[in-house]
Amino acid sequence: MASRLPLGDPAPHDGLLPPSARVDADTDFGVYLHVPFCRVRCGYCDFNTYTSTELRGARQDQYADTLLDEVALARDVLADAGPARPARTVFFGGGTPTLLPAGDLARMLDGVRDAFGVHDDAEITVEANPDTVTAEVVDRLAVAGVTRMSVGMQSAVPHVLAALDRTHDRENVGTAVELARGAGLEVSVDLIYGAPGETLDDWRESVETALSHRPDHISAYALIVEEGTKLHRQIARGDVVAPDDDLQADMYELADDAFQAAGLEWYEVSNWSTSVGKRSRHNLAYWRGTDWWGFGPGAHSHVAGVRWWNVKHPAAYAQRLASGSSPAAGRETLDDGQRALERVLLQTRIREGMPTAELAAAARPAVAGLVADGLVDGRAAIGGRVVLTRRGRLLADAVVHALTEG
Repeated sequence: MASRLPLGDPAPHDGLLPPSARVDADTDFGVYLHVPFCRVRCGYCDFNTYTSTELRGARQDQYADTLLDEVALARDVLADAGPARPARTVFFGGGTPTLLPAGDLARMLDGVRDAFGVHDDAEITVEANPDTVTAEVVDRLAVAGVTRMSVGMQSAVPHVLAALDRTHDRENVGTAVELARGAGLEVSVDLIYGAPGETLDDWRESVETALSHRPDHISAYALIVEEGTKLHRQIARGDVVAPDDDLQADMYELADDAFQAAGLEWYEVSNWSTSVGKRSRHNLAYWRGTDWWGFGPGAHSHVAGVRWWNVKHPAAYAQRLASGSSPAAGRETLDDGQRALERVLLQTRIREGMPTAELAAAARPAVAGLVADGLVDGRAAIGGRVVLTRRGRLLADAVVHALTEG
């Protein structure tokens, strides 16, 4: 199960935003659709996901209809908060969205389209386990309007996949990529590095294999040991060794060099793409602090400075909606200080960085020291922006600390 939900204020049963929260017609709006089902729980996973034995009264075959009830509620809430905005991005995440029939995913997308509208050039992404991708699935998704598939490769090395409890057939990654590309979809590949027992040579093999599939986009994330996961318990017992920070840094540099040599440029600390047009616009919307509504159990949302999160379990989520109530478990309205902190946290992660002028006055002198330490690009700083160097990407938390503690 995922970690516990954050603390916050009670959320109203009708889901309405506070009167002070007014939608800005010029702020982009995105949609996240959470599908919380997995065949097997990976040992490192802290996401809000459930295997069939953990559903306790929730039904996978009714999930699309339940989520569409929240879409209907959101339509009314947003209509009350200001002008209508079509979605510029839609992202099916999980869990494993492709465990649902492609027809269910298409109905969910149609529901979003009917409730809010979807821009003609919208980016619409579906995450997929390689074992669940077939020609029929990708063709149905493409017809429904999906434009992009994110394939969960994680590693090309059997013992690393085993350490992560990943059960997919590694040969199916290439098949999934080719099927998606054949249906006209853009393709992203997800990788994880720093698993127990993974060597630098193992990681090199995974990077080279991922590049051999010629994806438009690659996400590569350092393994983080989250409290409450199977992996956390294994490390606490001494069964496996915790990830090594220095080795993970070496792995990051290896990947960055290989991706650049293959024509992919970094645009966010953990993401690379073949061009500006192939970047994940949905994730960029998070990093730029725009508005989105997250549908599904445990999903988080942010609209007009108000952030909220849904109840975690699919059964509780369905019960709330069946009774006519919002599934929100809690919420908070961000004050100016919180917004300023989040801007630093998020904008410094992307290639464009953030304007120095947006930093608190007391924090601006720290930029010179960060340049001297090789963490911030000096030329960009002269131009009035805080942009991370590669060393800065590896120490992004230290940069944020320096820029928010002034």
